[in-house]
Amino acid sequence: MRQSGVRDEEPGPQRLGWADGGYEDKGLPPDAPGWDPGDGAAPQGPPGTAPGGHRAGRRPRRRGRRALRWTALALGLFLVAGATGGYLYYQHLNANLRKEALDLGPGGLRKPEPNAFGQTPLNILLLGSDGRNTEKNIELGGARQDADRKPLADVQMLLHVSADRSNMSVLSIPRDTRVAIPQCTDPKDGHVYPQTTGAINSSLQHGGPGCTVATWKALTGIYVDHFMMVDFSGVVDMADAVGGVPVCVDRNIYSHDSWGHGSGLRLTKGTHAVKGVQALQWLRTRYGFEDNTDIGRAKAQHMYMNAMIRQLKQGTKLTDPVQLRDLAEAATSALTVDEGLGSVKNLYDLGGDLQRVPTGRVTMVTMPWQYGPGERYVLPKPGEAAATFAMLRKDVALDGKDTGGAKQQPQPDPKPSTPKEKLDVVVQNGTDGTRGPAPGRANVVHGRLTALGYRAARTDARLTRQADTALLYKDASGRGDALALAKALGLPKSAVRPSSSTTALRLVIGNDWRTGADYPAASGDGGDGTAGAHAAPKSADPLNAEKDSSACMRVNPQYTF
Repeated sequence: MRQSGVRDEEPGPQRLGWADGGYEDKGLPPDAPGWDPGDGAAPQGPPGTAPGGHRAGRRPRRRGRRALRWTALALGLFLVAGATGGYLYYQHLNANLRKEALDLGPGGLRKPEPNAFGQTPLNILLLGSDGRNTEKNIELGGARQDADRKPLADVQMLLHVSADRSNMSVLSIPRDTRVAIPQCTDPKDGHVYPQTTGAINSSLQHGGPGCTVATWKALTGIYVDHFMMVDFSGVVDMADAVGGVPVCVDRNIYSHDSWGHGSGLRLTKGTHAVKGVQALQWLRTRYGFEDNTDIGRAKAQHMYMNAMIRQLKQGTKLTDPVQLRDLAEAATSALTVDEGLGSVKNLYDLGGDLQRVPTGRVTMVTMPWQYGPGERYVLPKPGEAAATFAMLRKDVALDGKDTGGAKQQPQPDPKPSTPKEKLDVVVQNGTDGTRGPAPGRANVVHGRLTALGYRAARTDARLTRQADTALLYKDASGRGDALALAKALGLPKSAVRPSSSTTALRLVIGNDWRTGADYPAASGDGGDGTAGAHAAPKSADPLNAEKDSSACMRVNPQYTF
């Protein structure tokens, strides 16, 4: 058991895990605002053991069993879709779900337009809260003195499902990443949290998960459709209900030291099926994996989720109706979701989407990062982080097996149908990102179009927000004109998209084109970074659910026995 009141940080300059990345090392008391007790958890028995879950009786329908299996497959500890027999039980599961607002920020980021086949990608932010708001969470997380502290979002993963549901990418951002947190308004009491800079995990304290969603959108430019959040006890209950997930370590590990650091995880070298408290210990272990930072912890979480995907894909779990009911109860009781996912039916439908993704097309990555000054926090790595974000915005699979957009354009490019001097083109500034708008962009680009002979072009003075420049056309009859205009400006074909909401051709200048009259060559600084990039950069440490099935976590020699 970790010692009460001991800071879960390792002495010395290289350490990650401070709640806001800004405290100086002055021996802050453990109840200081934002102090994070880290990965401590209740001790565990021999490897492979854990408390069992409660079991109950009614037999669910077969279709509900499939939905539960596939949602657990795709989201592991965070998510499950459920539909069991009986209207009253269905209502009971609905009542278990807690719901909060999706986005507490200023908004403005547009949902991606459908591709040529009417498909749109799906982005779900998965959050793990370290709240100690119940006796069980205090017991599992330690640090009773933190019971009244607002929780931190210590696990943050964006699950991106491609528009055609052919692949899935999961992006983790380390909890200590220093970011701009936008202004957020708490819907419960109307309190306005001003824009600030801090660790990304502290965004949860600015009104709830909706502020973490707003922070991700501002940082990455990726539209977020839904969020799901779970706490310590929820992880344990769901892991028990699933019945154990195989994980591997390359040597004996005991995540504990004389300073009180560690989760208590104790395993011998090799593969073990972890469940219950032991699963929570695995997912929270920082001291003992790789360099004892949140980076190693994220990789362990990816291994856990990939192992669950493989196991459930093989049909080795969730075949028992009682086990399925346990999981339905545990999941719906554990989850806080946005209003758009606030019913079992919506979760079930989501499970159907996830079922279509092959195991071999699931890729887990960590945001490319670098240390900030003093190595007290991390920052997005210039160029490579932006390139990773841009790939997800453009619906490019991180496994390198597609180039995003090619599958949306199987037909030959059509010819222009309107003389360029008569073509109705509207130019609009969409550069309202976290750096603020770049003024005058619509006028500058409009001038360039006029010089190219597009004399009917005009501007829209309204400021919008567009992460990547987009050239939108109404229907197939306008695609040839749009492609010709894109070629004249040097825009990539991926920027040319259909939109039911436009009449004229509409060119929205995004944050990847903040200067100049000609579209710039892709670069990390410009926020695009996708030139020639058709797979996640190596610094993202990609892990494939099928190809990397034999991967083991590297144990830090200081935490072996």
